[in-house]
Amino acid sequence: MVCSRCKMVVKSEIEKAGMLPIHVELGEVEVKGDPSMQSIEKLNSNLLSLGFEIIDDRKSRLIEKIKNAVITLIHHTEGNINVNLSDYIAQQVNYDYTYLSNLFSEVEGTTIEKYLITQKIEKVKELLRYDELSLSQIADKLGYSSVAYLSSQFKKQTGLTPSFFKSQKHTKRLNIEDL
Repeated sequence: MVCSRCKMVVKSEIEKAGMLPIHVELGEVEVKGDPSMQSIEKLNSNLLSLGFEIIDDRKSRLIEKIKNAVITLIHHTEGNINVNLSDYIAQQVNYDYTYLSNLFSEVEGTTIEKYLITQKIEKVKELLRYDELSLSQIADKLGYSSVAYLSSQFKKQTGLTPSFFKSQKHTKRLNIEDL
């Protein structure tokens, strides 16, 4: 779940399955009591039809927490996001970063750093579309050391320069959950 509408949909589906949601956040749900297996199966079926899935093993939950921490940092943080990634992830997930990094790479086939870069580039695309900030302001907001570095990373990820991307009004962005 990466947005408030997703959380609303999941909460609604939990209620339809006969459960009482206590806490619905990005990637985490807490329900009152101990739901029956039938309720969980009904919820899982309904969520799958909507493109969601229940994650019930520890490693998958950790991966989801890492992704949610990165998404929150990049897409939901106001102001400059210049933080030490390893300290931030370790603090958000409450595990040693080396363990989390190795687990993420093993399960996802990419590094946390590359996942962060992908999320940053999607945020750059969004900000370029809005046309409210200059490339320099975008670089500063996303913690890039320079416009040149942002442009280099953007070109490496997309094959386009930021200015060319901006001129292409029809270029579609990816959904966060598809990254």
